[in-house]
Amino acid sequence: MNEGDIFAVLAALVWSFCVILMRISGFQVPPVALTVFKGSLATVFFLVTLPLVGAPLVADLSALNYFRLVVSAVLGITIADTLFAAALNRLGASLQALADCIYSPSMVAVGFLFFGEKLGTWELFGGALVVAGVAVGMRKTEDVRSNRELVSGVILAASAHVIMAVGILMVRDVIRDQPVVWVSAFRFLVATIVLASFACIRWPAKEVFLGFRRRNIWKIMIPMSFLGPFLGTMFWTAGFKYTTAGRAAIFNQLATVFIITLAVILLKERLTLRKILGVVLAVGGALLVVLQK
Repeated sequence: MNEGDIFAVLAALVWSFCVILMRISGFQVPPVALTVFKGSLATVFFLVTLPLVGAPLVADLSALNYFRLVVSAVLGITIADTLFAAALNRLGASLQALADCIYSPSMVAVGFLFFGEKLGTWELFGGALVVAGVAVGMRKTEDVRSNRELVSGVILAASAHVIMAVGILMVRDVIRDQPVVWVSAFRFLVATIVLASFACIRWPAKEVFLGFRRRNIWKIMIPMSFLGPFLGTMFWTAGFKYTTAGRAAIFNQLATVFIITLAVILLKERLTLRKILGVVLAVGGALLVVLQK
């Protein structure tokens, strides 16, 4: 394993713990407020880290590249993270982990549609396996309140991963040329400001910033913000910086196994035979897709 591979595995591991904490927090804090809270804390963590790693406060980039980073932040964090939190509330951690298998085919599909990257027969077959796995494993459980929430949760999760893929791939050249901490700090700062601003237009500020008022669950939400948006984002971005997108996606996909294991142990979610079969098909398909890269 090279340096980038290790970063990708660490990203999957810390993100898995973050998802479990997000699931617990989501019972009391709605998706937008949750995303504003963890985005705000992640921004603070990144800004504090900048001088510690010798990264600049302002990078020497063209106006076009700054604009691309802004669009990337809005897509990949403002929108995608909020959709992810909404899907998690509907599906529970283990079904969300199954839906996360859409991540790898999304990366490949976006590369094909937007960047003209080659898409072969095996990649199409792998994508079909992912869809089949999600279809097999996605069945209503005690964690899902209705079939309508099951369907909407899958749609939200799929949308989050496609938008996230667009957001990260559109600036991968900038990521490779700039410090990971600076890129992450800038994207989270922009994304959080945009989300909070637009949310305050629609909802009262006390609802948008509800996470800051719920001090009784800060012991869950602060570690959540540190593990996922801060550490997870740095490891994830570093994985793409120091290894190929395909190899990074393979190791990132380990999050599915990690999350389901943690959901069973910590959240007492049931691990059914249908869910296991769905995971095997979906993870197998995801790996087949990225191995072609």
